[in-house]
Amino acid sequence: MDCLFCKIINREIPADIVYEDDQMLAFNDIDPKAPTHQLIVPKRHIATLNDIEEDDLALIGRLQFTAAKLAREAGFAEDGYRVVMNCNEQGGQTVYHIHMHLMGGRRFTWPAG
Repeated sequence: MDCLFCKIINREIPADIVYEDDQMLAFNDIDPKAPTHQLIVPKRHIATLNDIEEDDLALIGRLQFTAAKLAREAGFAEDGYRVVMNCNEQGGQTVYHIHMHLMGGRRFTWPAG
């Protein structure tokens, strides 16, 4: 498989890893859009949100739980933060392995770009 995030998970490509457990890996985004911008990636490859199946519900819940945990650890959970998941080309997805962007440390506006 030629997946950038799978290669990071397998340590074939370096990344600034900030968190890891048996199901998730989180690392700093190489093109941050906020003072803290981390990508949270399930270790199991799922290409898009459209590919999530009912058996994946616990994994997706763990993705959200991990985002909240990392926001608390970074110290901006109470002030607020943004989590984003993009799906397919028009949704802005560029790496086809589901992942959540965790961004914090500044005020965000709406609508997003």
